[in-house]
Amino acid sequence: MKQLTNRSVADEFALGATGPGTWQARVDRTWRGWTGPHGGVLAALLVEVARRATGDELPVRAVDLRFLGRPVDGAFTFSATPQPIGRSTAVVDVVARQESGPVAAASITLGRTAPSSVPDRTARPAPGVAAAESCAAFRLPPEIVPVGAHFDIRPAAGPLPLTAAADAWMCAWIALDPPMATDAATLAILADALPPGIFPTLSAPIAVPTVAFSMHVHTDFTAPASQPVLVRAANTGTGGGWSVDDIDIWDESGRLLVSARQTRRVLG
Repeated sequence: MKQLTNRSVADEFALGATGPGTWQARVDRTWRGWTGPHGGVLAALLVEVARRATGDELPVRAVDLRFLGRPVDGAFTFSATPQPIGRSTAVVDVVARQESGPVAAASITLGRTAPSSVPDRTARPAPGVAAAESCAAFRLPPEIVPVGAHFDIRPAAGPLPLTAAADAWMCAWIALDPPMATDAATLAILADALPPGIFPTLSAPIAVPTVAFSMHVHTDFTAPASQPVLVRAANTGTGGGWSVDDIDIWDESGRLLVSARQTRRVLG
């Protein structure tokens, strides 16, 4: 199941420059989530545009994304405005648009790796679970969530979605299909691969769209990461029609790759 590949988000979605500071990509129906194009895919494209806008030299460090409208399948255009901060850091503001207008906007922070007197540490070690090849596959129903066909999901701990469980968290090994290189962009997709954190407590699906998404990257990928990765998604609180999930992703060696948070509306 281990995947190492050079295929990228840009390859999968035909991302290409159309002019100074502008790019275009296309997302087909196989990448649809519950109500439209998968939110993780849109986040990944915003990240990749930001990286290209700075010349591919600075590692991605943080993502702050807001969804502004309801995207649809097809073409997206992106505009990027880099804001350099000294010689080693930059913030890139990226907007994704369709014919209806802006559908998402993000501020992406990028920064060069530098020597530090503070020792490296991982605040959240990976949970002890069975290896991916020992875990049975779980498929999101493609008739409801077409994007499920692009994920190889192997639950490793916690309850399954829609089992009316007492606990609101899930933990699974996940790889992309077709395989793509493990970087900040693809990890944005994988951070949104599992259903909303409250789904294990439910017995039937409801609409819980993401309004805001943030992600913090804990590596510069000088040591490559492979897939599958271990994804743990936990609901930290739900009330008043809003729900917040925290997501952590580790590689097979136990290295924390990213941590993310999603703020969602509960429409069911």
